[in-house]
Amino acid sequence: MNKRLLMIIFLVVMLPGSLMAEERLRLATTTSTENSGLLAILHPPFENKYNVKVDVIAVGTGKALRLGQNGNVDLVMAHAPDAEKKFVSEGYGIKRFPVMHNDFVILGPANDPAGVKQSKSIGDALKGIAEREQTFVSRGDDSGTHKKELSLWQIADLEPQGKWYLAAGQGMGAVLRIANDKLAYTLADRGTYLAFKNKIDIELVFEGAKELFNPYHVILLNPEEHTHIKSGLARKYVDFIRSKERQHIIADFQIAGERLFEPNVIK
Repeated sequence: MNKRLLMIIFLVVMLPGSLMAEERLRLATTTSTENSGLLAILHPPFENKYNVKVDVIAVGTGKALRLGQNGNVDLVMAHAPDAEKKFVSEGYGIKRFPVMHNDFVILGPANDPAGVKQSKSIGDALKGIAEREQTFVSRGDDSGTHKKELSLWQIADLEPQGKWYLAAGQGMGAVLRIANDKLAYTLADRGTYLAFKNKIDIELVFEGAKELFNPYHVILLNPEEHTHIKSGLARKYVDFIRSKERQHIIADFQIAGERLFEPNVIK
């Protein structure tokens, strides 16, 4: 068999596979959505339907928005409404779409040395931690959780500082491990807390305040800012994750019988 015929056979065998190579969609999202395990369930059906691989870049909301601003991803999922609105108003995004929500909680040692469990408001809870100088581990990473935490200290009319206040500069999972090792207090989204609940000793000590509401939005980026982004595929992702079927999956996603997120599109 001559070399020319071998080459023709090679091209016939290999070319169809190369033509069917999957696309890649780059999603910058929060560490809380990734740590929860939800995306691992939501993404495979989308990937199979469109022959695409979703590359998840799990970072804090601040960094996720910067990745979108610089055109390093195709779309963003975040949970910091004020920062998201600013991102869109400045022309980097074209629209925010609600996907789901949960809430933030304060975690701390079981013996609760700051008396947070008896607090009647989020302000009182944080004042108890600060006044008793009990160790508090902050994300310190410009994430949505960090932004929320800073806003809560403002509600308490406090500026946290001192040896008791530790800025970790880490994602939510890492911060939970640090807080657990130090038997410290921290702010966490409920989804990540439930995902780690059986791995840590610190426990939920405060919840339920309206200020702890935590909405998640997916943001379409502006293709006029970065013409190379896969805006068409990104729109398909938005429609898919907000579809009735996927919203029911979000509603049904539980750990140890507890729901991690509430869907925004269905009731």
